[in-house]
Amino acid sequence: MTRIALTGARIVLADRIVERQALILDDARIVGLSADVPDECEQHDLGGGWLLPGFIDTQVNGGGDVLFNDAPTLAGIRTIAEAHRRYGTTGLLPTLISDRAPVVEAAIAAGEDALAAGVPGVLGVHIEGPHLNPGKKGIHDAARFSTIDPDALARLTAPSRGRRIVTLAPELAPAGAVRALAEAGILVCAGHSLADYGQTRAALAEGLAGFTHLFNAMTQFLSRDPGMVGAALEDRASHFGLIVDGLHVHPAALRVAMLARGVEGIMLVTDAMPPVGGERDHFTLMGQDIAVVGGTCRGPDGTLAGSALTMAQAFRNAIDMMGCDIVTASRMASGNPAAFLRLDRETGAIAPGLRADLVHLDDTRRVTATWIAGARASHAE
Repeated sequence: MTRIALTGARIVLADRIVERQALILDDARIVGLSADVPDECEQHDLGGGWLLPGFIDTQVNGGGDVLFNDAPTLAGIRTIAEAHRRYGTTGLLPTLISDRAPVVEAAIAAGEDALAAGVPGVLGVHIEGPHLNPGKKGIHDAARFSTIDPDALARLTAPSRGRRIVTLAPELAPAGAVRALAEAGILVCAGHSLADYGQTRAALAEGLAGFTHLFNAMTQFLSRDPGMVGAALEDRASHFGLIVDGLHVHPAALRVAMLARGVEGIMLVTDAMPPVGGERDHFTLMGQDIAVVGGTCRGPDGTLAGSALTMAQAFRNAIDMMGCDIVTASRMASGNPAAFLRLDRETGAIAPGLRADLVHLDDTRRVTATWIAGARASHAE
């Protein structure tokens, strides 16, 4: 295959911005940067803007008018992935909201089918619940919650071609469950939890890898009771997701989290629902009518129900609300999620040998094109 030279854009690396360089691709991989376009390359002039590693979203409930819970199938995952790609997402984990065991099994099987079929962008699945605390249920249906028994443990630890995240309330997990999941290669996250600081620290010691949507649906940081938020901000080995829409978390709290933890621990996530990339502003979740109100999704009583956020907008918001430069925002949208997923030797940065997962933004920071394993798709965000 002819090598491709992408030119005309500023290239965002993990630690700096490079200008007046060509990015050379060879099929699915990045070759490197070149001051000149080699003779063997087919040149593609991007006409300005920014070339970045593609965004990686670890929490995607739906998109393209599809909710993963309602369509835990290969076709459902394909639709969700295609909807999010137009907003720069080149890697994602379809996320199942708390549901019955047969639906969890179907979601895991669908994820394996998508990985086997090579659906562009699919990295695995995220099972958010049903092992959560009713006291922090959010929009989840507590009637579907359950404890982790041997059957659940076997279900969650079944071998996978990709990555699997499990979000649970660590204070309700049986002794040794977090360790067993972690030792099986599962990325265990805490969320929808009433765990205090001590319980959270104990879970971290057993292998807890991260925190699902920091600040939301967990115990907060207080002066004499640091809570789960305090444990997450203090720990230097784990990661946490942030929904940067200015609605789930106040911009000042976002900035404080970045100052306390450092950029390395932060992952931008959307917690996206079916309206992203879709045509409808209403959908049904566990029998509840969910509407897009003021830029986010809410249940009948006003409870936040995921979001209508895209990764492209989360990226822009990180710059505008958190005061990040574009390199830092890129790390939070790509490099850090790749590291969390233990895929940083495969994707998440523009570097020789990595997969050519890329996004091009124009000068207004809008998505114009994506590449997944070197295959280009044009977009008009």
